This record gives sequence, structure tokens and C-alpha cells, in this order.
Amino acid sequence: MNVIKNRFIYFIVSGILVLSSLGFGLFSQLNLWIDMTGWVQMEYSHNGSLSSEEIISSIKEISEWILHEGVWAMNGVSVYAIVWEDRLVVVGGFYENIPALQLEELKNSFRSQVTQKLQEYDSTTIESKYVNIGKSFGDYIRNTAFLTLGIALVAITFYIVWAFSGVVSGISILSFGAITLLTLFHDIIISTGLYIFAGSIFSEFQIDTFFVTALLTILGYSINDTIVVFDRVRSNLREFAGKKWKKWKNLEEIINMSIGETVTRSIYTSATLLFVLIAIFFFGPESMSGFILVMIFGTIIGTYSSLFIASPLLYEVNKNKILSEYVKKEENPDDKLVV
Repeated sequence: MNVIKNRFIYFIVSGILVLSSLGFGLFSQLNLWIDMTGWVQMEYSHNGSLSSEEIISSIKEISEWILHEGVWAMNGVSVYAIVWEDRLVVVGGFYENIPALQLEELKNSFRSQVTQKLQEYDSTTIESKYVNIGKSFGDYIRNTAFLTLGIALVAITFYIVWAFSGVVSGISILSFGAITLLTLFHDIIISTGLYIFAGSIFSEFQIDTFFVTALLTILGYSINDTIVVFDRVRSNLREFAGKKWKKWKNLEEIINMSIGETVTRSIYTSATLLFVLIAIFFFGPESMSGFILVMIFGTIIGTYSSLFIASPLLYEVNKNKILSEYVKKEENPDDKLVV
């Protein structure tokens, strides 16, 4: 399996996917859920008659007529009943690009129309609670998400540098960490771009806190797959690098051999996970569909990058290095003596 020979094909494919994903993220309208934008929450007390599907449909119809400059201003509506307490909760989210003054007017309009509609169904309906969350809360959630992802990426990179220290003379230790960081960025960017593209077609795929959780999960899965391949590379470097006669192999041969030894395991493991994710996507709860879709994208992209991006990049960075035979460091027992 000569992955190194065809590495530039894989680099071009990844380059196209990364650029396309960045384009989707930068130039398309993001389908943000209400926890990422400004939103309102109204809670209503009633005598037990506000739990029908007709009421939910009416509230969602009201949201479709909340417009800003002729365009729908609301990015989502959630309606649920607390049956045992005879309460109904309505949550409405608004797009973040609406000026603050107009946003407050739209929120008040939505609030008053919903209250009026519910009182038409049940005159005893009373608004018992009203919560108005501004755009700053959505900004806080997004900033926290970016910070969490950044900390995870940096921590993983330092761990890889430490774990692969002392691989073999001639190979840059930092290259393992830098390439791992680059492939993780690769996985996150492409998975995000594919999800944004799906969200532009199907409105139910919205960017929310579940989406951020899915990205963090992808990091954990992708790094696991990359470490398996790199660990095989490390073992083969120690076995064949710098050796004489028939046992000697160059870096290209070693990396190709390592990929060949791990590709079956990686594909089988990913396929098993994909079977479960696809089953949950089609037969699981609708509220989890976005999270599962991101996981599906991340699983496929993460497996691809571990085999066809990370290892070729390791070769590209170190292809001109002179490999020497690995010599295990001997510990001097006297060093452990405490005087």
C-alpha cells in the first residue's frame, strides 16, 4: 500500500475540502440555534387545556410572521408543556444580525402575539415568567466553545510531543505534535463545513452546544486513530531505521508498512462506529440528529486524515533527514541513589 507515493493526491483533496469548508463558514448564513443567539422564554400558567398539537402549531405559525426588513427574524421556536404543573413554556430565538432596538421590538411583538393566542384558547392563561436573553449570552457561549477547543488542541499537542520523545535519532519530535495539531484542525474544519452545508439545506441541523460537544468528541476519536498509526511508525522506526543489510528500510518504506499494518484495524473500527451512529441518526431522537451527523462526518474525516494525511505529512517533514539506529538509553543504578 503505497500511500506516500500518492500523497499529493490526498493533500489536494484535503485542500479542496478545507477551502470549501472555510467558504461555507465565512460566507454563508449560519443556522444558529437559540442558545447561540438572543432569545426569549415565556412561561404560562393555565387550567390544563394548553397541551395540544394545535397550540404548538399556532405558535410556530406566529414566529413565521416575525419579520425584519421582510426577512424571517426568528431562527427557531421551541414549545413544550409541563403537564403535571399545568404550565406551557415557549422559547424563541432570533438571528444575531438584527440591531438591538429592532430586536427588542420583535421580541415584544412575538411575546404579545403568543400571549394573545394562548388566551384565545384559554382565557385563564397567565404569563408567569418572562426571560429575555441578549446577544451577549450567545457571544459568551461561542467564545467559551472556541476557548475549550483551543485548550484541547494545545493539550493534545503537548501530550503527543511528550509521548513520542526519543523515537529515533534523525526524526523531529516536534513534527509528531505539529502534524497531529494540523490534522485535528483539518478534521474540525471539514466536519464543521460539511455540517454548515447540511444546515443550509435542512433547517433542523443547527449549530448549538451539542454541536460543540460533537467537535470535542471528534478530537478524542481522531487523536486516538492518529496515535495508533504513529505508534506503529515509531515501532517500525526502532526496528528498521539505521539498520544494516537486509533489515534496513528507508522512511518511505517504514511509513507505508506502518499504514498497511493499521489500515484494516482503523477501517473496521470506524465502520463499526458508523453503523451505530447511522442507526441512531435514523431511529434515535430527533433532538440528537445534529450531534450524530457531526459525529458521522468526524468519524469519516478523522479516519481518512489519520491514514492519508498525518502519515504522509510526517514523511514530507522528515524525508531529508538521515535516520540512525535506535539505541535504548541505559539507566545507571547509581543515579537513583540518594546520599
